[in-house]
Amino acid sequence: MDTKNVLMAVILSTIIIVGWQIFVVDPELKKERETTSIQKSTSTENNTSTGKPTAPSLSVKTKAPVKVTTRADAIAEETRIVLENQKLKGSISLKGALIDDITFKVYKETLDKNSKLVTLLNPKQIKEGYFLESGWASADNLKVPDNNSLWKIKQNKVLTSKTPIELEWDNQNGLIFLKKIELDDQYLFKITESVKNNTNTPLNLFHYSQITRKEKPEVQNFYILHEGLVGVIDENLQEQKYDDIKEKNQKYQGNKGWVGITDKYWLTAIVPEKNKSFNAEFIYEDSYKANFILTNPTTINPGANASSSTQFFVGAKEVAAIDGYAETAGINKFDLAIDWGWFYFFTKPLFFIIEFFFKLTGNFGVAIILLTAAIRILFFPLANYSFASMAKMKALQPEMTRLKDLYKDDKQKIQAEMMALYRKEKINPVSGCLPMLIQIPFFFAIYKMLFVTLEMRQAPFFGWIQDLSAPDPTSLFNLFGLIPWDPPSFLVIGIWPILMGLTMWMQQKLNPAPTDPIQAKIFAFFPLFLTVMLASFPSGLVVYWTVNNVLTMAQQYIIIRKTKVKTV
Repeated sequence: MDTKNVLMAVILSTIIIVGWQIFVVDPELKKERETTSIQKSTSTENNTSTGKPTAPSLSVKTKAPVKVTTRADAIAEETRIVLENQKLKGSISLKGALIDDITFKVYKETLDKNSKLVTLLNPKQIKEGYFLESGWASADNLKVPDNNSLWKIKQNKVLTSKTPIELEWDNQNGLIFLKKIELDDQYLFKITESVKNNTNTPLNLFHYSQITRKEKPEVQNFYILHEGLVGVIDENLQEQKYDDIKEKNQKYQGNKGWVGITDKYWLTAIVPEKNKSFNAEFIYEDSYKANFILTNPTTINPGANASSSTQFFVGAKEVAAIDGYAETAGINKFDLAIDWGWFYFFTKPLFFIIEFFFKLTGNFGVAIILLTAAIRILFFPLANYSFASMAKMKALQPEMTRLKDLYKDDKQKIQAEMMALYRKEKINPVSGCLPMLIQIPFFFAIYKMLFVTLEMRQAPFFGWIQDLSAPDPTSLFNLFGLIPWDPPSFLVIGIWPILMGLTMWMQQKLNPAPTDPIQAKIFAFFPLFLTVMLASFPSGLVVYWTVNNVLTMAQQYIIIRKTKVKTV
């Protein structure tokens, strides 16, 4: 029975270390294998049978030579419209009407007080080019604006949440293109494209939008986080890594949804007009592109106007903002832009609980501690039962040792006598695993939440912990900063991980020790192993585990004091 308990403990500890790979990586790989390219020929056949022109490819729409220049020079060399609201500042280039200059007003790159603000979008002339565009494509070789066309300002020279702008471009062949750009007070643009047909012939145009990113950014390549191209087509989440798209383009068809490019904390996304079917692509052609084009043309009769619109999200993946746009702007499953993972149903509600505690205390670290206490209270009866069994087993250790000495040559007799002893004292030997089982889902959820949510980024606790989403920056090997030496990353074992290891070791002393010496050594090794392993984890997670250990020990100590077992 002791061997079974040891094996159970080893298995559970292993789950803590690698469990997310089992539950997250495998489903992702399966989903990638099952992802099928939408057959564009289906759309072609349908349109041909109805006599409608088919949507052209967008692959040639944004090709342009790249000039090696600085970001500042690229911005300065073009005529621009300034944009600004509560969260963003930047500009729109009149050459192509590109949204290609966006900087956050509230997020910095690092914790340094002199740190630069985070820049999201860059002009196409530089190698880090990252921009959004929208417009019209023609199946009849009509002259339409592209990303090099020079637009004229028709209304307003500054884009704010209260002052939309209007741009105009004349193809000199009877078509006048208008573009109205609106911006709310956060991260959502709305672009309405209009066309006036001054010719004597009805014309068909296809509305499109596209995000272009010239280079793959630095990504963490961690299994629990998706960075790359992302979208929702109808009801299905589609995720493609940069390297996968470079090897094979992906094409889809849908009637609702959105497509975009996501970083860990930032996102660009384009949303087709409601109730209109579209072809979407994740492609690589000298740059990474996420785009859509409406499958049905917009027909503009002679002397008439026609229009189509797109929503652009350019911003930070704030939970409130993302959820708000999913509801108020009607963006289908936009909340999936935040990578809550396979345990979405558990991780996201846990975030809202911590956010509630944060609003009460003003500190996410304190909120994590309050959550830990709430979890202990919630599972108090179950933990009591488990600890009572463990306390009885600890009290039975001398009797169990006596039985092993008495029947040392008969393992079956030892097991039978021990089971009889457990039944007599009403002990469930497996119940000692319950505290670990309870902790595992919360461990995963808090780890995921700390890793992916923007709200936890650079969230301070107390003292030296200025970012709960980052590891404890102190190290035992430079005496926590007293020695002027920066140890290598594998030697950065901070104060909180050490506290976690100590509390785990102390908690272990309250549990019944295995009678087998080898088993005892395995158990004794766990605190040290987890201390080294968790040193590189977010400090908020280590705070959670440490506080949980302390509360567990307090509850366990009280139960042990109250537990008495007769062994004779």
